[in-house]
Amino acid sequence: EVQLVESGGDLVRPGSFLVLSCAASGITLDGYSIGWFRQAPGKEREGVSCFDRRDGRTHYADSVKGRFTFSKDDAKNMAYLQMGNLKPEDTFVYVCAAARWGCPHGTNTAFEYSGRGTQVTVSS
Repeated sequence: EVQLVESGGDLVRPGSFLVLSCAASGITLDGYSIGWFRQAPGKEREGVSCFDRRDGRTHYADSVKGRFTFSKDDAKNMAYLQMGNLKPEDTFVYVCAAARWGCPHGTNTAFEYSGRGTQVTVSS
């Protein structure tokens, strides 16, 4: 059974730094493209990043470019999303996802597997 489990979400103040983690089991992330997307009740899902396993490039949504950074640790089978200079509009549930294909649609790529998400709330 494939599982992706996110952690690290928190309530933080604007301008804060936060790191989300994604622990994978049942698959080896090294062979997958890995994405993060965010969603909230009543709002459209928004792709945040997509790491393309085919060329090693990471795509970012314009709204997070320069503030968020994707990374992964193949030895630990983990992926991460470093989030800097957080803003109230970054308040969402953040979900980790994986797929054996690349990122043909950038951050809007559909994925095979996804987790349940971790809540990030940015508020003063």
